[in-house]
Amino acid sequence: MLIQLTVKHTLNLAVAKEIAATAEREARQHGWNVSIAIVDEAGRLLFFQRMDDTPNASVEVALAKAVHAANYRRDTKFHEDLLSQGNNVVLGLPHSLPVEGGLRLMAEGKVIGGIGVSGVQSDQDGQIAQAGADLLNKA
Repeated sequence: MLIQLTVKHTLNLAVAKEIAATAEREARQHGWNVSIAIVDEAGRLLFFQRMDDTPNASVEVALAKAVHAANYRRDTKFHEDLLSQGNNVVLGLPHSLPVEGGLRLMAEGKVIGGIGVSGVQSDQDGQIAQAGADLLNKA
């Protein structure tokens, strides 16, 4: 019997740095100081950067958003929207942060990691994260 293994894409440090740099450029264009976390598909930190004058809490929040996106295979805005519609069960999800700014990183329709951004308004965090995530769509 021939066993067929699945081939899958994974993030590496070089790509994570490029994603973060693209997100940082978006933040700088608007004068926003943020923390940016990139995690692998298991939600483990691969790369992190904190811009100057970023709120202290943004460190943990950025990481939590990235982990949420990778582990739940959903952007954090998905769960934020459910919560805003009265689905309070979202608050019981373990290790989740249903606040916009965490996005899945995708390759060929599969989640390969997550990006989390924190430091400004959540929709602005989401805009910055989207700029980074879009880098993979151009590959």
